[in-house]
Amino acid sequence: MSKRSWPFLLGGLLVALLLAGVVSNYASAHPDGLDSSLLKGCTVNADHEITGGSCPAQQAKDHELADSPLANYGVRGVGNGFLSTGLSGVLGVLLTFALGGGLFWLARRRGPSTGPANGPSAGPAGPATDPTADERAARAAGTR
Repeated sequence: MSKRSWPFLLGGLLVALLLAGVVSNYASAHPDGLDSSLLKGCTVNADHEITGGSCPAQQAKDHELADSPLANYGVRGVGNGFLSTGLSGVLGVLLTFALGGGLFWLARRRGPSTGPANGPSAGPAGPATDPTADERAARAAGTR
């Protein structure tokens, strides 16, 4: 990675951390389209609990990871809701950044290939491009 890329990368990380840590606390608390469509046909009280009627949301079950440390957009054990949501967002960004960075590091180019040397006198004259696998096989077999 070039030295000019680092400020851009770190600036993007800083913006993502700021959005996840602060701005995420101001997201709407009202249910999205999927949640509200699943409640159609049911009567709901002020605490968003189903009190009557018939709707698909009545068959909903808790997720298998509902007791995980970052469930429900917060960090378990942190009493302050603003801090819990912000910390959850920051941890999510850092985890995603580390995972993505690790995958890019594994997939990075490691420089030119270290195959057999193809100098100017090694083979027929032609363009200075890398031959395809079929061309290399044909050259090796002497059919070309």
